Amino acid sequence: MGRDKRNHAVVLGASMAGLLAARVLAEEFDRVTLIDRDTMPPDARHRRGVPQSRHAHGLLARGQQILEELFPGLTEELVQAGAPAGDLLGDVRWHLNGNRLRQRASGLTALCASRPLLENRVRDRVLDRAGVTVLDRHDIVGLATTSDAARVTGVRVIGRADGGSAEVVEADLVVDATGAGSRLPVWLTQLGYPAPEEETVRVDVGYATRNYRLRPGALGEDLVVVLGPTRDNLRGAVLETLEDRTMLTLVGRLGDYPPTDPDGFTGFVATLPAPDVAEAIRDAEPLDAPVPTRFPASVRRRYERLRRFPAGLLVTGDAVCRFNPTFAQGMTVAALDALALRRELEHGGAPRPDRFFAGIATGIDAAWAVAVGADLALPGVIGRRTPRTRVMSRYVARLQAAAARDAGLAEAFIRVAGLVDRPPRLLRPAIAARVLAPGGPTRPAARISEMMNG
Repeated sequence: MGRDKRNHAVVLGASMAGLLAARVLAEEFDRVTLIDRDTMPPDARHRRGVPQSRHAHGLLARGQQILEELFPGLTEELVQAGAPAGDLLGDVRWHLNGNRLRQRASGLTALCASRPLLENRVRDRVLDRAGVTVLDRHDIVGLATTSDAARVTGVRVIGRADGGSAEVVEADLVVDATGAGSRLPVWLTQLGYPAPEEETVRVDVGYATRNYRLRPGALGEDLVVVLGPTRDNLRGAVLETLEDRTMLTLVGRLGDYPPTDPDGFTGFVATLPAPDVAEAIRDAEPLDAPVPTRFPASVRRRYERLRRFPAGLLVTGDAVCRFNPTFAQGMTVAALDALALRRELEHGGAPRPDRFFAGIATGIDAAWAVAVGADLALPGVIGRRTPRTRVMSRYVARLQAAAARDAGLAEAFIRVAGLVDRPPRLLRPAIAARVLAPGGPTRPAARISEMMNG
């Protein structure tokens, strides 16, 4: 079988990043096989391999746009299944840095679908495509390569049901979408390649989530309340209206984890930086007990900096970069990766890892700047602070304060946070003048822009 042919692609991991990669690969390959250690559920239910599925998930505006492009009509299908939808600024109450952003219609969609529902509908759409299959209940134990390790030719797997010996699934292209636990750095070194450099920002985030039935009108006209941390209070929360309930996820940082006993959970709510959540759940009916999860650090693996990498292999999603989940960027960056994969395949011939990694780095750069910049603005977060990050932290804090009275600035910020626009857009003179007013805005904005550009 010719190595440049596009007969069979294998995707390691059948979560959102893997599903989106498979959707794009199915446009070019005769067959696409998704391999996962979980049993794929037939409906919208939690999977063991997605531990955060019981907590608040956000599909950012750009993610919603890409999913609608890849799966036309998906948004309406989710709405018909009960997922509320509204405007990302007009129907979401944003408290950031102690400021409540001024609300107005932004034209960006806020889709309030639970992770199990969203993943189920995307999985169904992907598996409906000709040639796409899933091999579940299989552990992925390594790569198969040519004798000189210059090219990956498949993947070694072991069935979980029988615990038999490893077998090789041959492929023209293997895409690693196994998430933050990806073993690829280890496999690369075993094959004689360098592992990617890693950048780490330690945040020690803890979640606790409980579902409620709220009294009518408890959120007014809003669908979601987001309470971000302040420098003086690192606690936060997301209260989100879902298909059949309202989900409250409490967030603690630097080891200050929200309790999971009901009284402690409620007590934590009372200490949040704004009273909106406490008021909304007053007299609400709890539907379950709080459940926890932990997230130690954001980690970016710099595959785009590698000078040697085997052919026939690509990496996507959290296996490349795992973001602090409080910024809800993971699914959207996976969607951006899928578009970069589509662009790479359009070149024809064998996909080039160096070009693909350079392509996904563009989307990751923007998301990393937003999340890491916000995290490093908080005292106690461990990570590398540069003069540029310090300046931008102060600038964004001023922007958010101004956005409490200026809906235009609020919309500009939400478009960047939603990954629709890139961060430098916030430095445009027309925006900087309103952020830095009243004293001589243009020259300070130019200095900030100069620092941002290196």
